[in-house]
Amino acid sequence: MKHLRLLHLLLFPFIVFISCSERNELPPVPEGIQGYSLLGDTLETPEITPEMFDEQNQKLVEAVTAYRTDPENAEAVIWLGRRTAYLGQYREAVRIFTEGVYKFPEDPRVYRHRGHRYITLRQFDLAIEDFVQAKQLMRSMPDQVEPDGLPNELNQPTSTLKSNVFYHKGLAHYLKGEFDLAIAEYEASLQLDLTEDMQIALLYWYYMALKRSGNDLKAGEIIEPVTSDIELIENDAYLNLLLVFKGVFDSSRLMETSEDALENATLGYGIGNWHYINGREERAISIWENIYQTDEWPAFGYIASEAELARLIGE
Repeated sequence: MKHLRLLHLLLFPFIVFISCSERNELPPVPEGIQGYSLLGDTLETPEITPEMFDEQNQKLVEAVTAYRTDPENAEAVIWLGRRTAYLGQYREAVRIFTEGVYKFPEDPRVYRHRGHRYITLRQFDLAIEDFVQAKQLMRSMPDQVEPDGLPNELNQPTSTLKSNVFYHKGLAHYLKGEFDLAIAEYEASLQLDLTEDMQIALLYWYYMALKRSGNDLKAGEIIEPVTSDIELIENDAYLNLLLVFKGVFDSSRLMETSEDALENATLGYGIGNWHYINGREERAISIWENIYQTDEWPAFGYIASEAELARLIGE
């Protein structure tokens, strides 16, 4: 791992040089730190497995080459930012996307991707600003399939630019506890032409926002059509959680079904929220605290657990 980390460090000074560092709204951090949690703890640059590092580092080298060949190409800047983020360098990814904002201010994609990484770094207000701008820019544009940087087993994209902007803007509001604003985004997104994977992901957050806003009747209505027969490519964790909310699965068994850390954060937050909305606050807090003790801090389930703990501690 040490030699991989060395290669990682050797590569990024070049990226720092080419990326735009002006108007950097991120708070300063020590070396090796990406940001701070909502509870004030440092978020260390994630460790990457050797297998993933080799694959993603090679793709990052290709992205750097593409950028050097044509730095005025929006695709080159966007992919450089995305590949940088996949290696855990989220602050640098934000700076690269900021370069994209300066170069291509009419391209909603640079705002969409920067907003995503603002969420990762707990900068929810900045994320929302970017998604608002993306929504304005893409208002009169046809939707477009968004290519995956980390493809699923079928190498089949499951989302679009517009659905991702609505999804992530809704998430940013949800993480802030602005559940009514999140609901508005999810309702708008469900009017799009969605794959079943994206629809299930949106229904998951939509359901929880409705429950947290006190609209139990509507929450039950929107997941009534959800069944275990739905065939998905990659969002099985969200589907399983929706089935738990319907009373189909035993939630205690669900927690034992996944060996994937990212999926465990997703499942853990959802089960914790299920306990919370059913009046079992202590159990919810215990689950969220367990998630917070892991090192999966970039995962949305982790961020949501952290946000819940921050709100409860603040109370």
